[in-house]
Amino acid sequence: MNKEQAFSLLDEEGYLLDLTLWSKELALALAAADQFELSENHWEVIDTIREFYQEYQLSPAMRPLVKAMSIKYGPDKGRSIYLMKLFSQSPPKQAARYAGLPKPLNCL
Repeated sequence: MNKEQAFSLLDEEGYLLDLTLWSKELALALAAADQFELSENHWEVIDTIREFYQEYQLSPAMRPLVKAMSIKYGPDKGRSIYLMKLFSQSPPKQAARYAGLPKPLNCL
């Protein structure tokens, strides 16, 4: 998927318009356009945020994301400082964007 194809699927803030169109290829294209490389640790967060969305039908803000990461991966990865090191802009917003989910409601 090229950059133009990827961006045609997004709203004005860069979030996927149709959640059913998400793929790892799309996530990689979005990250590449941001000059951002997704490591295995990033994929753990993306998978966790997608699982959270499946259960609650909303993208988690920071505190619920930290809790979900802690439950799934333990206390070292369930810390806001850990998430900030991975996604320095805003972990919930940036991870939701790459995960093909809506922007978390309480994120500006």
